[in-house]
Amino acid sequence: MYSRTLATIVAAAITVGAGAAANARDLTIVSWGGAYQTAQKKVYFEPFKQEAKIPLIDESWDGGIGVLRAKVQGGASTWDVVQVESDELAAGCEEGLFVPLDYSKIGGKDNYIAPAVHECGVGAILYDFVLGYDKDKIKDPPKSWADFFDTKKYPGKRALRAGPKTTLEIALMADGVAPADVYKVLKTKEGVDRAFKKLDTIRGDLIFWKAGAQPPQLLASGEVVLTSVYNGRIDAANHDDKRNFGISWNGALYTIDSWVILKGSPNIDNAYKLINFLGQAKNQAKLPEAIAYGVTAKGANAMIPKARLADLPTADENFAHAVQIDTAFWMENIDRLTEQFNKWAATK
Repeated sequence: MYSRTLATIVAAAITVGAGAAANARDLTIVSWGGAYQTAQKKVYFEPFKQEAKIPLIDESWDGGIGVLRAKVQGGASTWDVVQVESDELAAGCEEGLFVPLDYSKIGGKDNYIAPAVHECGVGAILYDFVLGYDKDKIKDPPKSWADFFDTKKYPGKRALRAGPKTTLEIALMADGVAPADVYKVLKTKEGVDRAFKKLDTIRGDLIFWKAGAQPPQLLASGEVVLTSVYNGRIDAANHDDKRNFGISWNGALYTIDSWVILKGSPNIDNAYKLINFLGQAKNQAKLPEAIAYGVTAKGANAMIPKARLADLPTADENFAHAVQIDTAFWMENIDRLTEQFNKWAATK
């Protein structure tokens, strides 16, 4: 009896020790890789390590709520702070995968623009779906999505994202729906029918893109004259490939990526220190030097050179007529409307 009890105690001690060792790891932040994460390392991660004297590992991922689910529910997550898209933020918060944020530790809610504040995450960047065109080929710039549908004024092919999300919103705005009323209309059957009816008017001139890299390529090749596109892709094409592409910001559809802390993180205190650093206006203002994403900290715009600020979705004049993509609407309706969209596209 004594020997079994002693053995049990020893085994338990070994297990506890192993668990403690597993938890004793460096703070780890996870982002999207590529040029974006390279910029983050320069602007955020390395300066944080130097200032806070806290070891930091950065990794990258490709997204997906299933990945986060497995990390948290498996009980052995190696991630602490993760950049997530709006759908993942909403779903993960509902499922309890993230730590509800204590905003007093990250500057307070008033430190951030209103759309960046969420119970389980705080905005990292804001980016847009915009109307893109080639300035070398179009001298009279399109001013709205209505122009996108004007095949007489702008003859030629045009491209939209392959799927209902953003495409139906664009169609409604082109048909005269005010940006602020888009989702109010889209939530009705009549609104959905109206969007598809508008798409019918350019059916013969419409092609679809799937990957974010495609729209600039379509413009560069002359295959299309107008396209919906991520604003950052236009900026990258202009700076890296010396293109002369333009943007119409009127009716832009924006979304926000957010920082979250995974439930079960053994580095909660340091995670808050990191997010607080990421949320400071003086630090955020440095990111657009490398990549054209909008900032979420109030006061950051004032620290960005005016010439560069004009390229960002969070510049006051660019943000004034933008529409936030309704995450809750699309989580509820994406399957149904994707099926309807695919049927419509197949009959083209």
